[in-house]
Amino acid sequence: MKKVLVTGSKGQLGREIQLLSGEYKDIEFLFHDIDTLDLTDYLLLEEFFNNNKPCYLVNCAAYTAVDKAEKEKETAFKLNAELPGKLAELCHKFNIKLIHISTDYVFDGMNCRPYNEEDLPNPQSVYALSKYEGEQAILEYSHSIIIRTSWLYSTFGNNFVKTMLGLGESKDKISVVFDQIGTPTYARDLADVILKIINSSVTDDKKFISGIYHYSNEGVCSWYDFAFEIMDIAGNNCKVFPILSELYPQPAKRPLYSVLNKNKIKSAFNIEIPHWKDSLQKYFSDSGSD
Repeated sequence: MKKVLVTGSKGQLGREIQLLSGEYKDIEFLFHDIDTLDLTDYLLLEEFFNNNKPCYLVNCAAYTAVDKAEKEKETAFKLNAELPGKLAELCHKFNIKLIHISTDYVFDGMNCRPYNEEDLPNPQSVYALSKYEGEQAILEYSHSIIIRTSWLYSTFGNNFVKTMLGLGESKDKISVVFDQIGTPTYARDLADVILKIINSSVTDDKKFISGIYHYSNEGVCSWYDFAFEIMDIAGNNCKVFPILSELYPQPAKRPLYSVLNKNKIKSAFNIEIPHWKDSLQKYFSDSGSD
């Protein structure tokens, strides 16, 4: 039986993977977070790999506080740049296939078309730069897949959808930026794709195709559009008004346009990607059943 180690298992994506993992009876999953496996203790980590011998590692562990990273640069780079490099090194040593999660923020947002995997990153914040350096460290080793995603939300943890729902309950009106354009990603959809990639390669090693891939839901919207749709589906009377980013200053610079081209991942792994509005509807259905 193949073993899959999932790090950052208490985060949004990690918990969604855990939720879906029961569908894969022929795979043994090892779910760990900082409280059960300290990824920064490299001797302990090497011992863990040697003793447990996982065949796959899905690295969901990351420093994700985008604005706090501007002041906590050392921590951001330790978790987002140094750690992925060390994990890739250990995966190479123990012949483990690595799937690592990165971000649309590696781009500067100056494109006028969806970003593909060959477009040159130009990170504009500490968080973005730390994630990009993590990618570069991983690419030094083979048998690795990097998935860049965007605007992740889930039934678990804290995210934009839950924030909007909370504001909708407490306020009559809110303002949300409309000049930052991208695509929301339902973490359960991404978790499903990751597990399908692993499952297909368990019996056919050639189906694990290393490289950088982009994944988000289909479609394009602004944060304002996203917030409006959330309120509409929830049946909330809170009014949503569009504002410019300059009227909502944040410590870390965000890309104004970070739509991702998903043709590569769809072709390589023969997957279909749902539209973001359909996945948002599914989120509300799943929230009532989880």
